[in-house]
Amino acid sequence: MAIKIQSLLFLGLIISFVSAASAIAGTATYYTVYVPSACYGFEDQGVMIAAASDALWDNGAACGRMYSVSCTGPTNEGVPQPCRNGPVTVKIVDRCPSPGCQSTIDLSQEAFSQIADPAAGKINIEYNQV
Repeated sequence: MAIKIQSLLFLGLIISFVSAASAIAGTATYYTVYVPSACYGFEDQGVMIAAASDALWDNGAACGRMYSVSCTGPTNEGVPQPCRNGPVTVKIVDRCPSPGCQSTIDLSQEAFSQIADPAAGKINIEYNQV
């Protein structure tokens, strides 16, 4: 019985390392006008959405992909502790304007507010596709 418990604990430890290792570091900002979008035009996709930077856009293949995003800290001195609860799961519905995209992923204001203080404007994140 003790061997089975040790084996399960060891397996759980390995799984937690694998999931933590798969997260990618980046930055997030937020936007407030959701339609029209590059992926869905004027079709409403809700508010847990995001726009992909060129790094994620993949010639439009990013449309509809789901990402789990967590705040990891500030990008500036303005809001030293911006992080709130997390993570949040968002759907890619748009492309972050290029040039001028200021982050890896541009979250809806509602999604950003779930994981960070909007006063921060830009945060460090970890994200992965789900």
